[in-house]
Amino acid sequence: MTFTIDTDNNITALETAPAEQDGLVAFATEKEFTKATAEWPISRLVETWNSFAGVAPFDDLKSVKKFENRNKAMKRIWAAIQRLAKAIAPHPPQTAAGQAPAAALATPKKASKTKAAKSQRAPKPVGESKTPREGTAKAKVIAMIQRKGGASLESIMKETGWQAHTVRGFMSTLTAKTGVAFTSTRRESDKARVYEAK
Repeated sequence: MTFTIDTDNNITALETAPAEQDGLVAFATEKEFTKATAEWPISRLVETWNSFAGVAPFDDLKSVKKFENRNKAMKRIWAAIQRLAKAIAPHPPQTAAGQAPAAALATPKKASKTKAAKSQRAPKPVGESKTPREGTAKAKVIAMIQRKGGASLESIMKETGWQAHTVRGFMSTLTAKTGVAFTSTRRESDKARVYEAK
């Protein structure tokens, strides 16, 4: 799994490496993450940690005012990033017949058994699990970012009533959970963060 971190410290987990974007840092290992952030001041590591602490699946993590040293900061952030990867079970691509190809990533055995048991009880059409229920906050956000020009962080906050860190946490898992790919950029006119579906 590849991870990206943008200028607002939003961390996103992706199954494939993304196209290069200004201000977007991609990494797949702790070594790559450490190298990519070597020039960052420790204050940005604090900001990065605080951007997801308290947001699902990091509900048990607490915000910090400082880290004892860079090494401890990197290890704690990387451990949290690994939890993000585990929280997002990869969705294998579907073929026309609804079967995952042999090369698809396998989910853990326990998860596979649970999924198989559920599908025996109530079979669902292919792809249904990726579609959010109409009227939910998730469905609203997806509709907003699919509009031409996308949606700003502020407009998503206004529509959902979420805090900025909640929106960032939600966006960090959106692609893996729903298959909706998007870009995260700064708007030139007012420097607002804008999310737009690809």
